[in-house]
Amino acid sequence: MSKLKKVLFWIVAFYLLLIVLLYFLQNKIIFQPERLALDYTYQFDYNFEEFFLDTKDGARLNALHFKVSEPKGVILYFHGNKGNLSRWGRIASFFVEKQYDVVVMDYRSYGKSTGVIKKEENLYEDAQLFYDYVLNNYDEDNIIIYGRSLGTGIATNIASQNKPGNLVLETPFSSMGDVTSYWLPIFPVSSVLKFKFPSDKFIQKVSCKITIYHGTKDRVVPYSSGKKLFESLISSHKKLITITGGSHNNLIKFDGYQNTIDDVLEISSQ
Repeated sequence: MSKLKKVLFWIVAFYLLLIVLLYFLQNKIIFQPERLALDYTYQFDYNFEEFFLDTKDGARLNALHFKVSEPKGVILYFHGNKGNLSRWGRIASFFVEKQYDVVVMDYRSYGKSTGVIKKEENLYEDAQLFYDYVLNNYDEDNIIIYGRSLGTGIATNIASQNKPGNLVLETPFSSMGDVTSYWLPIFPVSSVLKFKFPSDKFIQKVSCKITIYHGTKDRVVPYSSGKKLFESLISSHKKLITITGGSHNNLIKFDGYQNTIDDVLEISSQ
């Protein structure tokens, strides 16, 4: 075998090895949970109740329910791919301060939640459990679904299967394939992805008002993917709020977010 053929052989072999690794390690890449002891005590500045919901396949999912007097509505919050409720509870408290009740759950294997995420349908079914929980306590017109980063894929699916009053997506993607193609343009990601999160398809079935927030300097989920999702929408009840200079985790610090979020959350404005 010539030297050139040997080089080409090892390049191809290395390329194929990376594809195999991508297939088997994608769970660890996409989902980055942090565990909490069952006796961990949450501490926040607002009144809340901790609770658990059990799934049909035996997982037990942990959640927080923040409650205020005379709430403007309830926000069902689906968080990003890192951390647990000790962090996301503080982030969700931003909306409690604005006089909204908030329900935020930890996905399987996050925080105190048990179970394993074997397929994306697990996430949709688990999220529906919490939507049903909220629906048992509030009028559906008063439910606001809020998704952030990874949680936007889950939020969009749940909004497409139900009739909430409002859907807000912070740093969303058109699909997981769209994001991974951005990061790994030379790999056939659509062929190896087990978690596709096709928000661009789900969002077509969403009947409520839809608002997308995205920063132009997002290095995790590119602004182009959020814009692509927005442009795929046929609905006239849609808005894209571009945060110039915003990155993936700091949109809340910008005037473009702070000056618009009150109107965005207002259900009656649709």
